[in-house]
Amino acid sequence: MLAIAARRMGYRVHAYEPQPDCPAGQICDVEVNAPYTDSASLEKFAQGVDVISFEFENIPRTALDTVSALKPVRPRGEVLHICQNREREKNFLRAQGFPCAPFRVVDSAENLASALAEIGTPSVLKTADFGYDGKGQLKISGPSDATELWQRFGAPRGVLEKWIPFEAELSVVCARGLNGEVVPFPCSENIHENHILDLSIVPVRFAPEIAERAEKIAASIAEALDVVGLIAVEFFLTRDGELLVNELAPRPHNSGHFSFDACATSQFEQQLRAVCGLPLGSPELLRPVVMWNILGDLWKNGEPDWSVVLREPCAKLHLYGKSEARPGRKMGHVCVMADSTAEALVIIERIRARLG
Repeated sequence: MLAIAARRMGYRVHAYEPQPDCPAGQICDVEVNAPYTDSASLEKFAQGVDVISFEFENIPRTALDTVSALKPVRPRGEVLHICQNREREKNFLRAQGFPCAPFRVVDSAENLASALAEIGTPSVLKTADFGYDGKGQLKISGPSDATELWQRFGAPRGVLEKWIPFEAELSVVCARGLNGEVVPFPCSENIHENHILDLSIVPVRFAPEIAERAEKIAASIAEALDVVGLIAVEFFLTRDGELLVNELAPRPHNSGHFSFDACATSQFEQQLRAVCGLPLGSPELLRPVVMWNILGDLWKNGEPDWSVVLREPCAKLHLYGKSEARPGRKMGHVCVMADSTAEALVIIERIRARLG
């Protein structure tokens, strides 16, 4: 979708991806397939472009260091370094005074026992590295044996967080330009199923001041990190009306896909504008919208009948061109725009029921 936005503005695009036939590569001028550890391929790739960005966190910092020695990387490598590790991310949030759940870093069963005594239960133990869509997480509901938990956890380092009984999950994608201009997108209300985003609802069904507060926090985080590009900030809205930052992602975000159809400027065009040093566009929401994530589970009986979606005049279908549908894998999304989010939700549920 970034490549599509770039094409519309006359740019040529190169993609670097270890696996062949990636979705971006299908519409790029050049697709380089090589490991992130292949410094020669990385250097050759960097020499063929003017500016580099990314849309995936699990890239080794050394890969960004290699290409940033030759061309600008936006956001900078340090932003990725902080956001791709929960320990660094949580420490950054706490040091900067941003609201987040109480946590402790643990690296042994003994540390875990001490952290549990301090944080209490329920709580959740998360791996420091490589966690997304609920992976690498262990909920601790009550008193437990720390040694057994640590063995079951199976990671060398983790973060124990207090379990937050939240009212809702919200997120804000915020852009920051090369000149320091900061533009947040409208706050999204997110509903997850099995730890994977299912629906994003915009505008949120809460008091406007809550959304405004979330957008201001996201803008402050973008400035504190000195981001050039996008930063997505995920929040818990507690039952007391408090906003707690849950996670950061320095890239276009699944919960921001609604912007592709429903905003004056999409998050992808905004990323392009930011990393290329262009003025940022308007994030104005044109109509209320609900986005539904399409997962690979839908292919269990073969290719779905997409005419079910396309018969709805206000529905937009986006399929990513991934070669294999697997349960839990994000294969595409549908956006429905209507006069209200309530009306859009009715249409989404009708589509889902017909697709089975």
